[in-house]
Amino acid sequence: MKTDPSTSAAPLRGVGGPLQSSEPVRVAPAQSAAVVLLEEAADFLVVHRDFQAALQTCERACQSLANDALLDDAAGISLEVKCSLCVVGIQALAEMDRWQQVLSWVLQYYQVPEKLPPKVLELCVLLYSKMQEPGAVLEVASAWLRDADNQALPEYRALAALHLQRVLLPLGCLSEAEELVVGSAAFSEEQRLGTLQAISTARQQQKHEQLGPEDQKLNQEGSFSHKFLSLLMLLRRLWDSAVSHFLSLPFKKSLLAALILCLLVVRFDPASPSSLPFICKLAQIFHWIREAMFSPLHQLRAHD
Repeated sequence: MKTDPSTSAAPLRGVGGPLQSSEPVRVAPAQSAAVVLLEEAADFLVVHRDFQAALQTCERACQSLANDALLDDAAGISLEVKCSLCVVGIQALAEMDRWQQVLSWVLQYYQVPEKLPPKVLELCVLLYSKMQEPGAVLEVASAWLRDADNQALPEYRALAALHLQRVLLPLGCLSEAEELVVGSAAFSEEQRLGTLQAISTARQQQKHEQLGPEDQKLNQEGSFSHKFLSLLMLLRRLWDSAVSHFLSLPFKKSLLAALILCLLVVRFDPASPSSLPFICKLAQIFHWIREAMFSPLHQLRAHD
């Protein structure tokens, strides 16, 4: 925010010029004092780089204008002088890294957001957007744009576009942005279509970012469940195949085949007394298997 305030103050140097006959004579000193203080504040800001002195000079000038308005409501107050003083004050606060105070400092002289000059509002939006705090001016700018008197100003279109690009879209206020584009005549048809397309794209991206982690978690859970069910189905098929193959053979032949297999693998002598416990245990195991296989419940399942 290092715009040269002398350019803003330059057109105001003639405000304290000769008075017309219809003007009250007592207004001249107040206006002249405000213009002089404005020039001093601009010099402090640009030439001397004394930002604190520039800010204090702007505050004294604004106070003098306010006092003059209280003394005589009919006295004309130069809105251009007041606007230029606020511009210099904003730049001084920004140079001192006190940009957080800009909005409150400006509103103390204009009371309501709707009365802010377009130039002052533009600087506030640009400043807070540059400092990545656009939310600070969201309500102020929205209130200014909703005002019917402001909508007739020539600067309205530029400020509406600035508010859209620097505040609403970065904050993700897509509904407000769509309402502004559709309900305002400040945008041309081409601008309206382009902006609505950008809003639609931002809404899809926002929805994807919000639902992405949940969808990923659901996908992971679904993948794990699918693999687990597949494993269970495979084990069930293997078990059914083994049981059906076992039941298709006579039990005695199966017992004899198992016994011969054990004799070949273990290689022990059935006639030996030491082998008797093992043979008894093996017979008991086959007996349990037979009871389990030919129980009424298992036969019913096999029949089904």
